[in-house]
Formats: sequence, C-alpha cells, structure tokens
Amino acid sequence: MTEKALRLGTRRSKLAMAQSGQVADAVSQVTGRPVELVEITTYGDTSREHLAQIGGTGVFVAALRDALLRGEVDFAVHSLKDLPTAQHEGLVVAAVPVREDPRDVVVARDARKLTDLPRGARIGTGAPRRMAQLNAYARTHGMEIETVPIRGNVDTRIGYVRSGELDAVVLAAAGLNRVGRIDEVTDFLSVDTVLPAPGQGALAVECPADNADLIAALAELDDPFTRVAVTAERSLLAALEAGCSAPVGALADLLADGQTVKEMRLRGVVGTTDGSTLVQLSTTGPVPQTHEAAMALGRDMATEMLAQGAAGLMGERAH
Repeated sequence: MTEKALRLGTRRSKLAMAQSGQVADAVSQVTGRPVELVEITTYGDTSREHLAQIGGTGVFVAALRDALLRGEVDFAVHSLKDLPTAQHEGLVVAAVPVREDPRDVVVARDARKLTDLPRGARIGTGAPRRMAQLNAYARTHGMEIETVPIRGNVDTRIGYVRSGELDAVVLAAAGLNRVGRIDEVTDFLSVDTVLPAPGQGALAVECPADNADLIAALAELDDPFTRVAVTAERSLLAALEAGCSAPVGALADLLADGQTVKEMRLRGVVGTTDGSTLVQLSTTGPVPQTHEAAMALGRDMATEMLAQGAAGLMGERAH
C-alpha cells in the first residue's frame, strides 16, 4: 500500500504553482511520500486594488493559513516577503530553503538598462519600496523617470512593456527564475541601487506546530544561512513597521572567505516614495549563531534608523 499523499497548499498563480512544485519534489524526496498540490484562492489574488491599499503583506497568506488550521492541507509554501512578520499561533515555519537571487530586475523596451531609459520613462512597479529607491537613484543621477503603480502577475506586468504602455517594469529576479522567464530581463539591478524587500527570493514552508513528524521531515529542506539572513531582515522590518509606515528594503548577505562564511552584512533603507529622502544603514559583524541574535541585529538597526529620522518618512501604505 502506498503512503497517503501529503497535501501542499498553494496559491493558484503561475509563480506560486512553480515554486510550490519545486518544494513538492524536494519534500517527496526527503519523505518518500507523494505530494499533491491543493490550489487555494486568496484575497490578494482576486482583489483588483493596489497592494499598498489592501494591506500589502498578509493578503496572499491568510487563506492558506486558514486551510492549514482547518486541516485541509498539511503544509503550505509562501514567498517569504508576503509573510507577516508576527509569528502565527498554531503554525511554524518548518523550513526556509536556499534562497534564490534576491535582486530586483528591469524588463524594458528595446533591451534597455535602467541607465539607458529615455527621459521621462514610465517604470511600472507595485512596490512603494522600489519607487522610493528608483526615484532616489534618478534624483542623484540626473535621470527623469515616472514610477507607475501596477498590479498583476508576471504576464500582465511584462505585457505593459510589450504593448508600449510602459517603458519598463521592475520585478523580482527570483520570480522570473522560477517561472523560466529570466531571459527576458534587460537589467539586473545592483542591491546598491535598489535593496530588495526583506526575505525577497526566499520561501517559507509552513505547517501546523503540533505535527512533529512533518516538522522534522520538512526541516531537511532548511538552509541555516538563508534562515539567519531573512530573520535579521524581517526583524528590522517588524521593528520599523512599529514606528514607521514608509517603504522598507533590507538585505543580509553572508560574506565568505573561500568556502568559510565569516561575517554577515545587514543593510536597510527606508524612504519616501518620491525618493526625496532616504535613511540608509549598513552593519557588518559575525554571523548570528541563534535566532535571538539575528532578531537583535535587525532590531538594533531599526532603532538606529528610527533615531536618524526614519519615523518621519511616512509612506503611502494603508494602515
């Protein structure tokens, strides 16, 4: 008799299905059990409003979590940047697999790079964080751009460029990689130009906190370096969200000497969406050895950023 299939809850978008499929294969390998995808429609998928208006994080997650808590699925895969920073009672993030490329990328007309875009170029993005940093970059480099809020899946967003409605769109490299469309990228943005969203490029595999066997099996997929990096980034975000509603970018990268990881650098940015004011900080130190140490690193940086005026940079995100 074959073992009962594990049920993996996923959003229905092409990207969610692609990343869930990859996790399903990995879980199948470590458990020896088949994994079936259970498609769940979330509020974020059906709402036509701009993400900033419907609350940003959480809108893609709530329905999946409800299905987990009701026992309709055994585990769920989220894009980590969609996951609210507060721990959910009754659920646990059993694995954070190795992170994909965390960078943002440009898909532009005529294969242009960001710096080659025509004067007055219209650049589409759904993220106030990207708007803030793109506008700040444009200000300091004498460029004239207009950032345009957009929504929709990868096809829709790239469609705006193909139809000529926009000159360029900015997307996450990881998403394009996972749906096999990375060859459409015309420019990879350095993280010095645009810091990604906290957790960008990483996935979270979540399951009920009382399923010890499943937690142990899923833990095989966990990458400790990715986990410590995203923990620091999300801790920074959580502490800033408490004192500031401006768009936040953060990236913790591990600095290796050959094969040995020596240090971790955490960078954070908060700004007004027009790019007129940015508060940026960077800190480098030993790789945190515990969850608490990674949390403290993020919190300490947030405290410093708030002291430098981050709290005054009210964003346009809905409360």
